[in-house]
Amino acid sequence: MTERRYNKLRLYATSKEKSVTQLIEDWVDRLPCPEIDDSLSTHLPHQPAADIGQ
Repeated sequence: MTERRYNKLRLYATSKEKSVTQLIEDWVDRLPCPEIDDSLSTHLPHQPAADIGQ
């Protein structure tokens, strides 16, 4: 994530009196929950966490 985008996100979070983490958690919680076949879940590649600071 670019520094400009991260700063924009931080400013938005501040205006909503939330942390960036809280904004992201709220957004993720609103995503639809697709039905995932348990047999497919073992074949999903591991996604490393993104470094927001970069």
